Amino acid sequence: MSHQRLTIGRVPVDVVTFQQAIDRIEALVDARQGGSVFTPNVDHVVNVDDDPAFAAAYQRASLCLADGMPLVWASRVLGRPLPERVAGSDLLEPTLRLAARRGYRVFFLGAGPGVAEKAAKVATERFGTTIVGTDAPMVRLGDTARVDAIAAQLAAAKPDLVMMAFGAPKQELLIDAIAERVKPAVMLGIGASLDFLAGTVKRAPAVMRNTGFEWLYRLGQEPTRLWRRYLVNDPRFVAILLRTLRAQRRAP
Repeated sequence: MSHQRLTIGRVPVDVVTFQQAIDRIEALVDARQGGSVFTPNVDHVVNVDDDPAFAAAYQRASLCLADGMPLVWASRVLGRPLPERVAGSDLLEPTLRLAARRGYRVFFLGAGPGVAEKAAKVATERFGTTIVGTDAPMVRLGDTARVDAIAAQLAAAKPDLVMMAFGAPKQELLIDAIAERVKPAVMLGIGASLDFLAGTVKRAPAVMRNTGFEWLYRLGQEPTRLWRRYLVNDPRFVAILLRTLRAQRRAP
């Protein structure tokens, strides 16, 4: 199954609807060849611009879904409009329902201490999903032994889907580092989604998500951790978009 892709800065984004994204995840699992699903947002686009390893991981991703209205708006400026936002946090529950329906085995990896276990309980009770393992290890990507241990742990559990919640770029770089060793598992980078599912973090109201102001809600929740990302780093997105537009116009 193939879809069109557009590129914003150095980040590829698949031109798919929400339902097509679910269908593509199902096809990846059924193909038994492994795969990775990333959910880029403004922060990803900005950081990929400065990080060759992050950029390389994106180029190897099986599916890249626009997590954030600014990417949808940017696609319209570029003349390749995305049909809708496909946020990772919105994708989690339908994917868990799909897993329950198809009998897929799921592993939750990441988030804070105890969060994956709470999320697993919700997934089992609410959706009937088979959760074959949870863990929230401390991960340093330069710690080869630790990365090897995580790969071995996942391979032993034999999941069909791995929901990885370390935040960017750690989760994408870890997925890229271990993808070949955990085949045929398909791994999804889902950020704070396990916290939302477990109820340990409250998600922004739908009106803020749909109008592009979810970042403001999150900044209000965690100002000390997020102020630099949203107020210093992410405004560079405008310059990256303009650069992409100029390059597109120069292309034959």
